[in-house]
This record gives sequence, structure tokens and C-alpha cells, in this order.
Amino acid sequence: MDAFVWDQNFITGVEDVDVQHHALVDLFNELSSTFQSTDLDDREALLNDTFARLVAYTEYHFADEEALMRGVGLDPRHIVSHEAEHAHFVEQIRTIWSARHSMPDTAESIIGFLTSWLGLHILGTDQALARQIVAIAAGTTPEQAWRNEKDFPESKTTQALLKLIARLYHVLAQQNAGLIDVNRQLEMRVAGRTQELAHANEELLNANLQLEAFSRTDGLLGIANRGYFDERLAQACAAAFRREQPLALLMIDVDHFKQFNDCHGHPKGDACLQAVARAVEDTLTRSTDLVARYGGEELAVILPDTDAEGATTVAARVVANVAALGLVHGASQVSPCVSVSVGVAAQVPPHKDGSSRLVEEADAALYEAKAGGRNRWVLAPR
Repeated sequence: MDAFVWDQNFITGVEDVDVQHHALVDLFNELSSTFQSTDLDDREALLNDTFARLVAYTEYHFADEEALMRGVGLDPRHIVSHEAEHAHFVEQIRTIWSARHSMPDTAESIIGFLTSWLGLHILGTDQALARQIVAIAAGTTPEQAWRNEKDFPESKTTQALLKLIARLYHVLAQQNAGLIDVNRQLEMRVAGRTQELAHANEELLNANLQLEAFSRTDGLLGIANRGYFDERLAQACAAAFRREQPLALLMIDVDHFKQFNDCHGHPKGDACLQAVARAVEDTLTRSTDLVARYGGEELAVILPDTDAEGATTVAARVVANVAALGLVHGASQVSPCVSVSVGVAAQVPPHKDGSSRLVEEADAALYEAKAGGRNRWVLAPR
């Protein structure tokens, strides 16, 4: 008997995603059938083979789904939480599998976990993904599509999920009828706590997702931190190399910031950096672009699918937008107001690990901009 029964409630409407979900269901059911096999000599080898194929296909599905989210341009907050769920699941199932021989009810624990997770993945996260794709295609902004998810009614999803859990209980009950009879009284007491435990687990998952998002954000400026910048730049470089598309990077430095702090004080220095970060963010028009704090008073901007002409246009807007803030700088040797220097690099990466070269070129261009008088941008030689 299948542990997971596919029906129309699990259709998201995104064809490739639905095909992959159905393939995952088939692999889950194959693993369940192998656990029930009476051929003890071959079962362990078959279990390991089926599990390896299941994990490999799951990782392929996750990678394809993450590429889809970036390609459509979903709100970065959804992408971050979605990717965190993917990574969390892969880590969990590998840990469970490695410890399965010490578990008293291996099949119940693993199949129950896999089936429950797949239901939540399809009915929750991926249905939200599909709705946002439809909304964006209809003209809704990625941010509004993401916010609309908070108001979406979940009654149909909840009913389908309850149906899934009931089916799972039925399968496990058949496999363990003898144990259920012995522990009937214990299960009656446990059943009363199941709903509370599910709610607690959901809150814990949400807290972990929020912690993951916080770990990627600079506490002062509210933009991506250096660690997340390094991660995103490596991903963008690999994608640009694979698609043979240009990738641009801006390195931005606040002119004479040390003198600003010495003249106006560190609290105003913090406020200055926050204002500059907002001005740079306001310059960007695409959800795929990323502004991050690179270090100290230095910011960086990743511009996927952007050539030198487009990158210099953005750099010029950054210089102008910061100047337009009109923040008084009483110790600047360049301007009476706060200004920035920008180094620009744009190229089709020569190999997938070319992020360090891109940073070096943008940093060298930034040095030239500062040496040339500051309050300007310079493009690295092509």
C-alpha cells in the first residue's frame, strides 16, 4: 500500500514542479515498499540504493526550484526562507538515515517523516510559490505577491493536509497492528497532545527560518551582510558563467568617512551609513539585484545580467542619489555634503569560480575613483 497517495490537491499549476513532485512521491512509495519487503538478504542494499536516488532527485528538484524562483524574480525574503527549508530538510533526512539502525521503529519514523514533510512542502511552501508566480505574471510586484501570502485563506490546504495525515496513520496502523493493540491506552493519551506538539514544531520551524534570515542581515544597516554577499556573489557568478551572461559588481566607499566620524560623532556616522545604504537600495530597480555591507563604510552591489553600460548607469545614479541626500560633511575635502566613490566591474565570468577576480577588478576601479578626486565612479578596464 502506498504511503503517499497523489491527487489533485497537490497540483500547483507549475508544470515542471508538479512533474518533479510526482516523481518524489513515487520514490517515497518505493522506499516504503522496500521497507516492507520480506527479502531480508537484499533489503538493506535496496534501501540504500532507493534512498540515494531519493536524496539525489530531491537535491535536483530543490536546485531547479531555486533557479525558478530567481528567474521569475520572487521577493528575496521568500527565496531566503524557501532555500533554508530545502537545506534544513536535506540535513535532517541524512541525519535520520545515518541513525536508523538505532531507531526502534525505523520504517515508521522515516516514512512518516518523509511523507509528512512532502505534504507540507507541496501544500504549503510550493503552493505559495505557485501563487506568487501567477501574481507576478499578472502584473503584481514581487513584494506585494509575497505580502499577499499572509492573507491567503488556508482552509483547502488544511483539509488536504488532514487527509494526508489520516492516510499516513492508516498505513502505519496496518504495518504495526500488534504494537498498536499493546499500546492502545498509551496512544489515547498521546493523541491528546498531538495538536499541541504540531503547533510547537511549527513555531520552532518559523523561529529557525527567522534566525536564518537574521544571520544574513547587517544589524546596523538592515541590508545583506558580508557573509551573505559572498554566498550570493558566488551563486551569481556560477549562473552567469553557465548562461554566458554578463555580471556586474559595484564597490562603494563613503568619502572621508573617518573624518565624518571625527567631526560629527559616531552616532551621526551610523545614521549617515544608514541613509547612504537606503539611497543605494533606492537606486536598484530589480529584485535580483543585491546591496550588501562589504565592510566598515564600504558597500557592494551585485547586478546580474548587467553589462558595463548598464552597470555604469547604475553607478552614476548611486553617486547622484547619495549627493542628493544633502548630508552635511564638515570635514570633507571633496564636497560640503556626504559623497561616495564607486568602482565598477562587469564581465561574463571566464569560469564559475570567478567571483574573486570580479571583486579585485571592482576594488581596483574604486581605488582609481578615490585617487582621481572621489565623488565619482570608474569602470574597470575590459
